[in-house]
Amino acid sequence: MSFETLTPDAILTAVERATGKRLTSLILPLPSYINRVYELMTVEKERLIAKFYRPGRWTREAILDEHRFVLDCQAAEVPVVAPMELASGGTLAECDGILLALYPRRAGRRLDIGEQTDWERLGALVSRMHLAGQKQPASARVTLDPRLSTAADLEYLCSTVIPERFREKYRAPVQRLIDMAGPWFEGVERIRIHGDCHAGNVLDRLDEGLLLIDFDDMAMGPPVQDLWLLLPERAPKARAEIERFLEGYTQFREFDRTTLRCIEPLRAMRMVYFVAWRSRQAGDFLFRRTYPEWGSDSFWQRETNELWEQVGVVEEGLEDIPVVR
Repeated sequence: MSFETLTPDAILTAVERATGKRLTSLILPLPSYINRVYELMTVEKERLIAKFYRPGRWTREAILDEHRFVLDCQAAEVPVVAPMELASGGTLAECDGILLALYPRRAGRRLDIGEQTDWERLGALVSRMHLAGQKQPASARVTLDPRLSTAADLEYLCSTVIPERFREKYRAPVQRLIDMAGPWFEGVERIRIHGDCHAGNVLDRLDEGLLLIDFDDMAMGPPVQDLWLLLPERAPKARAEIERFLEGYTQFREFDRTTLRCIEPLRAMRMVYFVAWRSRQAGDFLFRRTYPEWGSDSFWQRETNELWEQVGVVEEGLEDIPVVR
């Protein structure tokens, strides 16, 4: 079975073996940038989501860290979609070298953050998730720190991805970010976090409330990471949203407001991470169709220019971050 050319027969056979359940012929591919995700149905009309993990993306232990976190959230009654227990007794199966997990299907619409109360609801939801996240570490996961995760992404890109003529140009703004923002992360709390907590990963199930999905990028990091991705603008222009979010958050858990200064460094770190993330799937035919300019001279020049612009924001905007009320 090849990850690049998963066939319907291979998908159905792998899932039937993993679950011990018979399936119908229904296979609906679902949007996923890096993994292969399908909606399936058993002969008893039970809808399932099958997630085939891209080989080389995460180790088995890193995926199990994700599963443990989501299961801890479920045990704490945080609304998430937890992996199913498989016929083998675990949550992860392997078929021809490809790791596979199954989830129950949960419908909902993307959260439209419109009312002030939405920010309080989000704050309360994220806070409860972090209460579960602080219970144990995720040793196989990335630790978000410019001197660790960003430095590792930079070395990977410079050693294997970026053309030689652009390496030092790209390295300069990233190294400036690491040197400048690294000390801001000293002593900052690091717990299991969602890591990719934007509005697209929060479903509104109307009468049932909010639902957190897609923990694929979970990490060990500062709780503020799960705040800034939700904001409509940069932190200085999103003071009202931050305050309402923290009103909901602090109903359940304390929040270190000094870490708000880490928002713009985290934004720059994500830019570097996203380039490294995309590079690991650059050979995929779907990727090439989505990013036709990937790897061109204009691509690397644009990425470098945008990084310098963001580093400038980090340097100049610190005094505007609402650290205290």
